[in-house]
Amino acid sequence: MKRILFLWGVLLSCSAFSQHDVMGSVIDATTNVEIVNAKILDVFSKNETFSNSLGQFSIKTQGQLEISVEGYITKTIIVSKDGKLVIALSPSINELEEVFINGLTIPVKQKYAIDNISLISKEDLDRGNGMELRPILNRVSGVHMQTGALNTNKITIRGIGARSLFGTSNIRAYFGDIPLTDGNGESAIEDLELGSVSRIEIHKGPSSSTYGVGLGGTILLLPEYADYTSKKVTVSSVIGSYGLRRFVAKASVGGKKSATNIIYGNSHSNGYRMNNEYNRYNITVTSNIYGGEKDKFSILGSYVNLKSGIPSSLNQDRFDNNPRQAAFTWGRSKGYEDVDYGIMGVTWKHYYNNNLSQQTSVFSSLRGNYEPRPFNILKESSNSFGIRSRVLGVFKVLEKELNWTFGSELFFDNYNAKTFENLYQDYPEGTGSVKGDQLSNLDEDRNYYNFFVEANFRANEKLKFNMGVNLNRTLFKIKDRFLSDGEDSSGRYNFKFIISPKIGFNYLLNPNVVMFGNISHGFSTPTTSETLLPEGTFNPNIKPEIGWNYEIGTRLNLLDNKFKASLSVYTLKVKDLLVSRRTTEDNFFAINAGKTNHNGIETEINYTILGTDQIKFITTLNATLNTFKFKEFVDFEDDYSGNRLTGAPSHVINFGMDLVSDTGVYGNINFQGVGKIPANDANTVFGNSYEILFGKIGFKNNIGKNFSYDLFLGMNNILNTKYASQLQVNATGFGGSMPRYFYPGLPFNVYGGINFTYSIF
Repeated sequence: MKRILFLWGVLLSCSAFSQHDVMGSVIDATTNVEIVNAKILDVFSKNETFSNSLGQFSIKTQGQLEISVEGYITKTIIVSKDGKLVIALSPSINELEEVFINGLTIPVKQKYAIDNISLISKEDLDRGNGMELRPILNRVSGVHMQTGALNTNKITIRGIGARSLFGTSNIRAYFGDIPLTDGNGESAIEDLELGSVSRIEIHKGPSSSTYGVGLGGTILLLPEYADYTSKKVTVSSVIGSYGLRRFVAKASVGGKKSATNIIYGNSHSNGYRMNNEYNRYNITVTSNIYGGEKDKFSILGSYVNLKSGIPSSLNQDRFDNNPRQAAFTWGRSKGYEDVDYGIMGVTWKHYYNNNLSQQTSVFSSLRGNYEPRPFNILKESSNSFGIRSRVLGVFKVLEKELNWTFGSELFFDNYNAKTFENLYQDYPEGTGSVKGDQLSNLDEDRNYYNFFVEANFRANEKLKFNMGVNLNRTLFKIKDRFLSDGEDSSGRYNFKFIISPKIGFNYLLNPNVVMFGNISHGFSTPTTSETLLPEGTFNPNIKPEIGWNYEIGTRLNLLDNKFKASLSVYTLKVKDLLVSRRTTEDNFFAINAGKTNHNGIETEINYTILGTDQIKFITTLNATLNTFKFKEFVDFEDDYSGNRLTGAPSHVINFGMDLVSDTGVYGNINFQGVGKIPANDANTVFGNSYEILFGKIGFKNNIGKNFSYDLFLGMNNILNTKYASQLQVNATGFGGSMPRYFYPGLPFNVYGGINFTYSIF
């Protein structure tokens, strides 16, 4: 007996001796936000602790820790010795309402937000072929993306931006903390490699006061960072119809105090139409550096090289009878764009104490584009520089918690555009564009600054308020460096200060039902070209579009987490509507000529039919119903008041089913119905309603401890629907030709591929 007790004592002493101290922090893998109250459990001793308000913890361990918190995938790691480590948890796709959003401002769980925010997870981004963003965004209620080609896109939120002639406008977009919206208020997010994005947050309506209160809303693309606790390499390859090819390689290296992710991508398509070839190269680098308990750094850099043909839009006859052809002049001139684009940003986060921190980002971008068009050849270059800085804090008001932030964003954008004659008509057919004499040379300085204050006030356990205000000043300066016929487009225009307030609430009726609502103000400034009259002089009467959004909604989580839903009802009233008038194929100007009312209902429903460890079968229903109309709109002798808003569908409905099994088999199918879209302000031409079916099946498995693979096959437009995937709104025919409203959508097409991953834990 004495020997047994002696041996037992020796074992206990050895066990105690093998324990060692570990300090660290727990963060959200997609946002780098500290996770509060995460449980850290030592697997052997059962010692446990919880992360504090800075995500930090300290624990004695025998070598294996389990980290868990609601809304995130539980993680187990091996700890070999004393030290400090950073543990990044990935959001659980089935519990996104518990995940922190607003990671770059005041972090808050999605279910406690005062506005309608939709999250697109990494799993959602992987639902398609990895090249097309349109099928992914169009599953989000309130959002509609039109795609004329891989390089020709337009995104609208709640009808805002629907009348834009080219691209996405009136919506703010960021990649991490770096603006993707240029000094003209135009955003291009489709050129980024989707493999470098970990999650997308979409804030609908002008409710995000810390991001410049875009009238339509804000799209935040969160970059993918490496895991601190592993090293891995992933290689992905996809091939498909119409010469589709995609290759992506990722290398992730994590350490105790830094983690780096390098992503290379090449995407290619021969195109469905003539003059439609597309080729893009991407390199993205992200890095996190742990500077100690008080300092953290993030680095983000991305480079894009893109060359793509431009087939342009078709008139009704050619759309009906020969949709694969390019517009005649664009095909004859072999119009294309050749883009080089790079962005770079560094973010420093410093903690003064548990209740006060500061976050500052410095960023820059360079862009060059050479674009032969039938009417001229455009050569443009731009460079921008900016800084975003804010202070975040927590203090008590009447013994109640108040989270607050204030800061500013300064943005300086210099843009140069030269145009040259295109002499393609003077050369034999097939030659394509030929550069001629210079026609213009404009320098534009497009700068703005935002000052913002925002606060979350917790009145009690159930009721929370959010208040914020944004102050904006936008300045344009144009220098005409190519004077012709005595015309001088030089000038300066400084818009007046715009104050945009918001207020909202979130009320917890019970643990499963949340009510929310907000009133918010937003604006959209004219582009520099819209501030010029046809003769090239500034229009002193041009004003920004401004609007007020009123919204109320609810979020539900019922039947033991099987049924999750959100419902939002809103009205957005816009005045000083900017109306573009085209005088020639490459010349247009704008006036403030009307008001619009945007009324809508948005709902997202997720129901888990089966949810066992062996199999999950989930159905989703996302729907947008709206009535967007001109309240007042008189254009010369034409009165369009009461007409439907141009470019916006009457409804978008998505119904989907997802299946995942523990055998590795998975699949999804999604049905989308889109209502009729007015193609002109007079509502005399429409894009027809249509229905599209998408699907994907795959098989995932492991080969040993370190290798895994994912083999998949997908199909788009399974019903082979003929439809217009984008409309050129208010198209005008020149020289007696018919207006070209329609971009043909792709017919039935397939793709397949495989992903290989090698991991070291």
